[in-house]
Amino acid sequence: MPRLVASDLDGTLLDTDGRVSDHTRTVWSGLGARGIETIVVTARPPRWLDHLAELVGAAGSPESTADDVGAHTLAICANGAFVYDLATRRVIEADGFTADEALAVVEHLRRRFPDAGAAVETERGMFRSAAYPDAHAGMPAHDAAVRDCELTALPPDVVVGKILLRDEAWRGDAFVEALTECLGGRGVLAYSGAAGLAEISAPGVTKAARLEAWCAERGVDANDVWAFGDMPNDIPMLTWAGRGVAVENAHDEVLAIADDTCGPHDADGVARYLERHLTLDCHP
Repeated sequence: MPRLVASDLDGTLLDTDGRVSDHTRTVWSGLGARGIETIVVTARPPRWLDHLAELVGAAGSPESTADDVGAHTLAICANGAFVYDLATRRVIEADGFTADEALAVVEHLRRRFPDAGAAVETERGMFRSAAYPDAHAGMPAHDAAVRDCELTALPPDVVVGKILLRDEAWRGDAFVEALTECLGGRGVLAYSGAAGLAEISAPGVTKAARLEAWCAERGVDANDVWAFGDMPNDIPMLTWAGRGVAVENAHDEVLAIADDTCGPHDADGVARYLERHLTLDCHP
């Protein structure tokens, strides 16, 4: 039996509409009663997590404390850049670029992608340049923490968890290859499959690195971790964990490295896998 279950959200624990089903919520929330910790590990920024607070037992308010809603209120987000407490709605750990470092990376990439728009995700929300074609603009939960400004005007003390670069003239593998070559060692590239959109974290910042550190602080060994995911940015996390499980709808690269597979995200794949295998573990 695992001590910890970690899961990606979009394409893994959530359905196509970005929702958590009642069945998945029940199974996930019930793991604590079995002595199994859970944590979500997502590319989403903190501002996209508050409406999922019930999933981690953190249906609190900005004035709540962890004691008010239980100890399990944390999420690893922005591809490992932030640890976010959904009970208090505060970033409690941050690791990323400084404002100057992020600006230097953006300026370097724009020499290769002159038509690209850029934005950054910080512990204070998103800052987006006028040229950034934000597909989520207009969504209330999105715009509430979004500021329009040129990146040269970033507050100097922010932590930039992710740089977002979007150039809609590029598609698929060609974009990834060109961006990887241009980026070099300046950051860690994550590509979700969205046309012409790349997410760049600071060197060494990944889902896997943050999860490994989080587990080390709590004395949880990698062999005692089950991790679920669907996209290439989940691969280091799945290979680090004692058991890495890909959902059926996962990217081919993820399916190739996974220790096991489960059903698709639209059919409660993670929840049904946990039910089946934990029952077998507990009642051989």
